[in-house]
Order: sequence, then C-alpha cells, then structure tokens
Amino acid sequence: MTPPLDIPAAVAALRDTGSEARAGGTDVMARLAAGTAAGPFTDLHRVAELSGVDWADDGSARIGATTTVAAIAADPRLRDAYPALTATAGALATPQIRAAGTIGGNLLQRNRCWYFRNAAFSCFQSGGDSCPAREGDHRYGTVIDQGPCAAPHPSSLAVALLAYDAVVEVEGAPPMPVADLYDGTDPTRDHVLEQGRLLTGVRLPVPAVGERAAYRRATARSRGEWPLVEAVARVVPGEDGHAGAVAVAVGGVARTPLRLPAVEEALTGRRLTLHAVAGAVDGVTGLCTPLRQTAYKAGLLRDTVRDVLERLGGPAAA
Repeated sequence: MTPPLDIPAAVAALRDTGSEARAGGTDVMARLAAGTAAGPFTDLHRVAELSGVDWADDGSARIGATTTVAAIAADPRLRDAYPALTATAGALATPQIRAAGTIGGNLLQRNRCWYFRNAAFSCFQSGGDSCPAREGDHRYGTVIDQGPCAAPHPSSLAVALLAYDAVVEVEGAPPMPVADLYDGTDPTRDHVLEQGRLLTGVRLPVPAVGERAAYRRATARSRGEWPLVEAVARVVPGEDGHAGAVAVAVGGVARTPLRLPAVEEALTGRRLTLHAVAGAVDGVTGLCTPLRQTAYKAGLLRDTVRDVLERLGGPAAA
C-alpha cells in the first residue's frame, strides 16, 4: 500500500521531483491520454488533511483542496451558508466527474482549447509563441479579450467563489483572493501558481443572512458540456424588499472569471424588478471585444446574466 503523505511531504515531492499535483485526476488524466501531460505526479489523495470542510466560530467555512465537487454540492450546511457555491457545484460536468473532481483541481485545471490539447499544435500554453486558435477555429473562445490567448478559463467554481470574495490558501504563502489566482494577460498559463506550490484550501467569508443565489450555464447540449457562458448571482436582502448587496460573476467569456461591478452597482438598493434587471444588464455587451467567431457570446452573456438575476427577483418582480 502506498503510504500517506502530509502537506510538507507533498510540497517537498512537488519541488524535488518537478512533478505535477494530481487529485481527482479528471483533467490530468485527460491531458496524459492526449499527450499534453507526461508526469511524474504527486497524488494528493494521499494527504488526508487536504480534504473536508471546517467551520469557524463566526460561521465561516474552510474547504480543503481535495474536497470533491459532489461533497460540496451535497453538504446541507454549505447549501444554507453559500447557496451560489453549492448550486454551481451541483450543475457542473457529470455525476461521475463531480464524484472524482476536487475544488482545488477545478480552480487550477487547464483550459479546454483543442489546439492546446492536441500535441500536433504549438501554442503559448505548450511552449510556442502564438495562439493558433485566433486564426483558426475559436468558436468557443473568449468574447472579452484580455490578452494573447483566446481560451476561456474553465473553472465554474472559481466563478462562484469570486462572487463570494473567497480567498485561497497556498502552503508557504499568504492567503490570496481567488481573483488573484488568474492573470488574463499571461498567455502561457491558466493560473499564477508556480510549479511546486500547493493550494491547500479555500476560505469563505461569514455567511450573509437571508442570501438568495442563482447559477446558470448556457451550453450547446443538455448534459456534460462545458459552458459557453455561465453566471452566478447573489443578493443579500436590504430593507423593504430592496437588494442590500448584489454580486454577479461570469465565466466562459474571458481568460479569467470576472465580476460585473457595473451591474452590481446598478441593482444595489433597488428591487429586482424585470425593468431594473433589464436596465442593469443592458451595458454588458459593451464590455465585449469579440473575436471573429465569438460575437454570439455577447448577447448570450447579457441574457444569461439577466436570467440569473430575474430568478432572484421572484414572481413579485414583474
């Protein structure tokens, strides 16, 4: 039997062997089969302390990096405290992927561009000096252009965690906001962690009382598909049915998950009527700088954001 590891031993293994971290393996093994990953690997499922949910006295949660997506989706306490996170977790991929995939792996997975994942091509991500998708087939690419690479970041959980202003823990480094894990201007990688660094967990803020949340993914088929666009919305009630606070985050549209502060500001302090929501999202298409084949995503982004916000308005919102 392979002996267990602790966190210092896992970090040492990553550093000393130049290996890649492997948890559920849903991304790593797909890249290995495609010839775009070669190992060696450090198996994080051997590190028991990386898994599970811990609750602080103030009601906030810490989720270990190898906690599965399925466990997050099914946890009733997480569902009450962070409904946007559990709704997102329950909607992504397939039951089999959710049962194996982990929150850390979801945050740090590689993009799904077919040029990157085909060993016959060279791109920024595989050591080359160009993005063949820009001149080739990029129908699923970015619509908000942040830099040379045209592949959207694939992490759905990052979108939900961004809406919560969550932070990630990295062994041997200060905690960092989830947003700081990603740099859309760097075309060579999908996250900023250097080789040998280990993401150990995610910390969420104290839950908001009465929060309502919704998640929506627009896909090309009904099951097991990567989102063309996805959106998360959170509303914390204020006085007299008005929104005391609003958070909106989107994915599938840029090299990084994004918040939409203009939409949030437009709705904070207002009732989420159909009219108010329509006005708030009207400018979303103006954020878009489509590639040749991704102009359709501009309207899809606006409508997906509108959909999640209208869901939170309820029947009385009309």
